[in-house]
Amino acid sequence: MPHVLVTGASGFFGGVVKRRLLRDGFSCVNLDLLPDTDQHPQLTSVQGDIRDAKLLAQLFAQQHFDGVIHCAAQLAHGKIDPQLLWTSNVDGTRNIAEACRHAGVRKLVNISTNCLWASNLGHPVQETEPPNPIEIYGKSKEAAERVLGTYSDLDVVTLRPPTIIDSGRLGLLAILFEFMNDGNTIWVVGSGENRYQFIYAEDLATACILALGYKGSDIFHIGSDQVKSLRTVYEAVIHEAGSRSRVRSLPKFPTLTAMKLAHMLKVSPLGPYHYRMIAEDFLFDTTKAQTKLGWKPTMTNEEMLTRAYQYYAERRNEIHARTDASAHSKPAAMGAIRLLKWLS
Repeated sequence: MPHVLVTGASGFFGGVVKRRLLRDGFSCVNLDLLPDTDQHPQLTSVQGDIRDAKLLAQLFAQQHFDGVIHCAAQLAHGKIDPQLLWTSNVDGTRNIAEACRHAGVRKLVNISTNCLWASNLGHPVQETEPPNPIEIYGKSKEAAERVLGTYSDLDVVTLRPPTIIDSGRLGLLAILFEFMNDGNTIWVVGSGENRYQFIYAEDLATACILALGYKGSDIFHIGSDQVKSLRTVYEAVIHEAGSRSRVRSLPKFPTLTAMKLAHMLKVSPLGPYHYRMIAEDFLFDTTKAQTKLGWKPTMTNEEMLTRAYQYYAERRNEIHARTDASAHSKPAAMGAIRLLKWLS
């Protein structure tokens, strides 16, 4: 059976990929800083750091991988260590590529991000358009892509997804879900008619598996179809949840000013990317992935967000007690947003 290394498979999306591979008959090794809560006869879990080149050399020598899916990344949520984030996302990615090169593992699938952009381009973004990140996470992922571009002897497929959503996806979404669960007002900035694309985690996992079999190196934009406005999406989730919440608007300019100030004072979980994009359209053009990779999304924004909310609602107390979990698998600290909740 194919034997695949998944980096970061103790986290939210890495875990989705890992479990999907195991269901599909692959054997897997998970390399993650955090412990793995999953057990399976065809799963080996290694707790370690992708910045440890010696560990990677030993692991690749022992395991004889057929391919690597590189999901591990440090996120810019809450209190971040810029040095840890940069060295993990850039140097760690270089270490993975070097280990592939020395072990003769040709297939490397790299998970990137839509945070490579932080402005509304006015049209669905294609793979040929130059990135323009404005904060450290997006800049680190762009740098990692540039690093991988130097490995012409590897088949490197980079997948750029927007926000990944499914059951178990928390982080900043847990703030939205707490508002919904308690019947608070769900605030949108401006009219709420902006469209922001998500991606269903299982659809992205499908793209990862297709990318393992893709010949050559390439970049693909991955995202949902039939993207409706954020107001419409939130109203659909509220309806399915039976929540008392209502969607209301905050004035755009003063709200964005307050968000920037809260970030400067370090009292908000929302960073520059969030306050740049919270009232803007952002969509990926997925034509290339659908034609060249043979991939197709299966779930809309409102469907996947409803699944994620239901997971939260059924496990709220347990979720808020989590500590030793990845950033996307536990709630983000609400910070100054707690004041907005009190007023809602």
